[in-house]
Amino acid sequence: MTPRFEELDWKPTPIGDISLRRRRDPLSGDDVYEVKLGDEFLMSSLFTAGEIALARLGLAPLAHRPGLDVVVGGLGLGYTAHAALEEPGVRSLIVVDTLGEVIDWHRRGLVPLGAALGADDRCRLVQGDFFALVHEGRGLDPQAKGRLFHAILLDIDHSPSHVLHPSHAALYQREGLSALARLLHPGGVFALWSNDPPDDDFVSLLADGFQNAAAHVVEFPNPLRGGTSTNTIYVAMKASAPEPKA
Repeated sequence: MTPRFEELDWKPTPIGDISLRRRRDPLSGDDVYEVKLGDEFLMSSLFTAGEIALARLGLAPLAHRPGLDVVVGGLGLGYTAHAALEEPGVRSLIVVDTLGEVIDWHRRGLVPLGAALGADDRCRLVQGDFFALVHEGRGLDPQAKGRLFHAILLDIDHSPSHVLHPSHAALYQREGLSALARLLHPGGVFALWSNDPPDDDFVSLLADGFQNAAAHVVEFPNPLRGGTSTNTIYVAMKASAPEPKA
């Protein structure tokens, strides 16, 4: 039996001390994995509905298409990446995370989904600053500059207005969203996880740069506080290429 509480890893990083912890839930007896950055909780395996919904809602508009190339920004405990790989149309998946320490947890098998992601030939874990890669125009695949994708699924910041680092904020403005849209194929999808309620101003901003945009509320039980909690998933689709003239 695992200990009631164990710190599996701790490392100082440029954005703060990051730690991976495992504790036993007193009610279910299950192991719960938690990621903290400084004093902030980033991720818990107790709450994964929003991360899974990010992949499912983000890829739902593309369900009719085979051969999808997808990017996930933010690895965390791997739930978004794992859910994306469960979609039958996904041909390749790149997961970009700025922290090599997080990628190392998966490669060392310290987190439950690490082995499954590592065993899937479609999945590649890439260390890099997602925001800098978009802003600088290099693209999100270091092996293929300017490569386009069918979907970009982003789960790094708490919300568009509650970012982990000031350098992230520009992505959620008009120019940043335009730069991100240029990395998508026509008809491609950008989806974003948020811990805050839907922001109508952000939906309007998305709609300015994409063909359509919507906010979806994901509700899930909260055994710690009782009742339910919610996340928001924003989904925006880029305009399709015009039909060639006869």
